[in-house]
Amino acid sequence: MMSADGNVGKELETSTNNAVNGVGEDDEDDVPMLSSHTLEALKEFLAEQNQAAESEDAEEVSLVTEDWRLSQFWYDRQTAEAIVAEVSTLCETLSSPRVSCIACPTLYAYLKKIAPELPAQLLEYDKRFEQYGTEFTFYDYSHPEDLPLSLKHSFPIVVADPPYLSKECLEKVAETVRFLSKPGESFVLLLTGEVQTVWAAELLGLRPCGFRPQHSSKLGNEFRLFTSYDPRARLGGWEN
Repeated sequence: MMSADGNVGKELETSTNNAVNGVGEDDEDDVPMLSSHTLEALKEFLAEQNQAAESEDAEEVSLVTEDWRLSQFWYDRQTAEAIVAEVSTLCETLSSPRVSCIACPTLYAYLKKIAPELPAQLLEYDKRFEQYGTEFTFYDYSHPEDLPLSLKHSFPIVVADPPYLSKECLEKVAETVRFLSKPGESFVLLLTGEVQTVWAAELLGLRPCGFRPQHSSKLGNEFRLFTSYDPRARLGGWEN
């Protein structure tokens, strides 16, 4: 015996199949009409679908369009949220947390949406991000220490994503990391290509984690997350 819900599902399936198969006005006499009960069920279903879509869109962070001429490739949502979660965990261990985001506007945008109470500074070349006001600082990696002195040694957490996969670029960004890092124990997170593994270790003493960053635009290069500390159970921990 088919339940009332089964009848509704059958009617919806029949209606959908007719639409897909292109039933036209000439055939309308042969098409069963939806009952009032089925129509109400259909309305509820569509409303739930719309609500779910709106909820998902609300959780997404709106960013300006990537500019490939500036080697801009935004993280996907899962990557951004994972890094924000890690940064938030680190902040809980600090009496005066402050985060510097070097050339990683995706992380900054998600950080301000998920944990707006955390002090953060975005260092970025693209002046479209001046919209963030005083939390934006213009940054050209070719001039690694051409920054306000008020930022020097002010950040216990520094996250960097060099725009280019070259030793020269990483060397410059490493200078900026040292300029910004607070003396004593500080946490450094570096997102860059796997090809930089040796230089990440040599220049900043960083090791790769099991976590693999992903981007909204699928890139051919394998990206890795390097850290100055072992996150242990988080982010897959340091690789052996």
